[in-house]
Amino acid sequence: MTAAGGRRPGFFVRHASHIVAFVLGTVAVIGYAPFYMYPLPLVTLTGLIYLWSQATGPRTAAGIGFSYGLGLFLCGVSWIYVSLHDFGMMPMPVAVAVTLLFCAFLALFPAAVGYACARANCPPALRWGMLAPALWMLAEWIRGWIFTGFPWLALGYSQVPDGPLSGYAPLLGIHGVTLAAAATAGLLVVFARVGWRDEGGGQRAEGEADKKTSRSSSLIPHPSSLAPAAVLLVLWAGGWGLKWIEWTEPVGAPVSVSLLQGNVEQDMKWRRERVEPTLEAYFTLARASTSPLIVLPETALPLFLDQVPRDYLDALAAQARKNGGDILIGVPERLSGGEYYNSLISFGTAPTQTYRKSHLVPFGEFIPLRPLLAGIVGALAIPLQDFSRGTEDQRPLALAGQRVAINICYEDAFGEEIIRQLPEATLLINVSNVAWFGRSLAPRQHLQISQARAMETGRYMLRATNTGVTGAIAPDGMVVAAAPEFSMVAITHPVQGYTGATPYVRWGNYPALVLAFALLVIADRVSRRRAARSAS
Repeated sequence: MTAAGGRRPGFFVRHASHIVAFVLGTVAVIGYAPFYMYPLPLVTLTGLIYLWSQATGPRTAAGIGFSYGLGLFLCGVSWIYVSLHDFGMMPMPVAVAVTLLFCAFLALFPAAVGYACARANCPPALRWGMLAPALWMLAEWIRGWIFTGFPWLALGYSQVPDGPLSGYAPLLGIHGVTLAAAATAGLLVVFARVGWRDEGGGQRAEGEADKKTSRSSSLIPHPSSLAPAAVLLVLWAGGWGLKWIEWTEPVGAPVSVSLLQGNVEQDMKWRRERVEPTLEAYFTLARASTSPLIVLPETALPLFLDQVPRDYLDALAAQARKNGGDILIGVPERLSGGEYYNSLISFGTAPTQTYRKSHLVPFGEFIPLRPLLAGIVGALAIPLQDFSRGTEDQRPLALAGQRVAINICYEDAFGEEIIRQLPEATLLINVSNVAWFGRSLAPRQHLQISQARAMETGRYMLRATNTGVTGAIAPDGMVVAAAPEFSMVAITHPVQGYTGATPYVRWGNYPALVLAFALLVIADRVSRRRAARSAS
């Protein structure tokens, strides 16, 4: 296609929609932690759906969706490069290429949504108000489990904890929040496309100018636009109202908890000369605590458990008993058969108990397709690359009068796995070492994920990390105590155990999935009926 005068439009003109979509994707990142500007992702997704509504075909819509996803993930999870290059010692060009390929893979999911919407044979109101939100949620759900899953930057997280739509978290989980947020964007596009009626008796399509209309006439919404407006009102009022419901109730007396942050540099963590200083740092922090429950981060001790001096462990256990409670220690655990685990082990007044990480990080904690990729992964400076998996049916640990559900590192990104230990557990504890990602967005994004888990379960989520963010999150998702990042510090805070089960704890992701599929079925049946009427 050429412009007037036979000249072909320039690159920016020909790809304007893709460029705009890419910019929208990058801007959406500001809606997540640490910025928490929750309306922005709704605005940017509205813009993306509007661009889809103007696309000339499925391939164009897919390209627009891919551009949005590429902007979102390149900006939002660029910290993958930090772990590969800065700490994994991968050559810069290779680390850049791997990061780009990874983000491009993630961008395929919004591309698929755009393609499917453009291919759908249904009226625009159904396509953007029902089909697009359902497909967006299902695409994120698939992204959360395919190839072990990477649910980072799911749309629902952007609404946590302040957005009114986050009220759906204890009812439908984070995917339900995503569905409500995507429906908001789609309905806004439907509302904008419906058209307007003027009081003089005429009707105008969106953006149409009628110079003949008298000055006394004014535009009012077309009656058919009231339906999406009403649904939007109910959707947001429902989310806001749900935030006031207390799904769980306190049980027992509050317990004081000390969360230790050792601030050990990742590139120094596993060096022999840093072992003694690391052990001393955590012992100093633990010895200063008077709390019945003391928590150390993931792999806080850079030794296998059988290598840790026995008198060191005995001293920590004695401190816990002195406080009338227990201490949880993150340490790799090696068994007699040669397998080793990323474990959290308790010592103190209760019998020694162990939690072993079940959901491992591919390439970081285990090697997928070992015969093909072992050599490549072996070139990275990542210690302990082949952990064994803990069982999925591990139960809460009985510690300091509480039943504690443990999760390690990015296990808390999977809500359906956290609820396996509920409603039995009264507290949630996450231990992490996100020093792998340096001074990037990752630590704060991970904190926001933990905030979502607290809201879904109606329980405190306690986080002990190596470099941050260490803190306590209340059942409403609010951070009630936090340590400064990249500092050696212990924070102590009283937390309340909770009992009971939110709807999400009882039913997991099933209600959200049923809703999404129901929207697809309704859109399909209405489209078929309209097509049958037209044919007759």
